[in-house]
Amino acid sequence: MKKVVFILISLLILSSGFKLGSIDTNSKMKAIFIMNFTKMIEWPKSYREGNFVVGVIGDSPLYTELTKMAKTKKVSNQSLQIKKFNTIKDIGKCHILYVSRNKSQEISSVLKKVKSNSTLIITEKQGLVDKGAGINFIIKNNRQKFELNKKNVEKYKLKVSSNLEALAFTVK
Repeated sequence: MKKVVFILISLLILSSGFKLGSIDTNSKMKAIFIMNFTKMIEWPKSYREGNFVVGVIGDSPLYTELTKMAKTKKVSNQSLQIKKFNTIKDIGKCHILYVSRNKSQEISSVLKKVKSNSTLIITEKQGLVDKGAGINFIIKNNRQKFELNKKNVEKYKLKVSSNLEALAFTVK
């Protein structure tokens, strides 16, 4: 009986550990994708000075992963700065703005807030590239992928590399 209980407890611990691990892995993957996006998108000259700012609106474990990366990574010659925004009113000038799942329903307000900036909008909910996002994270065949809406990216005066288009799961 003790063996059965021990095995059940061990399985429970292991299975919960894998679930936690997959969440962290997913956030790490998205952070790596975002860092690679910075190499395949060109911002206007005025955005190439000062810190390279990545904003996260809403709650997401991605914020923690990006903060870890900011300690050791740079974007070209710019220091990486990660900002967390709790409300749309808080959003300031960013190079990239990640809209977390819990703020996805406010995408139109987010777009109005950043419309005069050269900001790459990244989301993680189906259909948001059709509503104004430039890049949307998706899962296909248990793998992290992304959709690209080139028109939405270019409308913010950003230039998309053909390499980014080639890597996208879908391009609109």
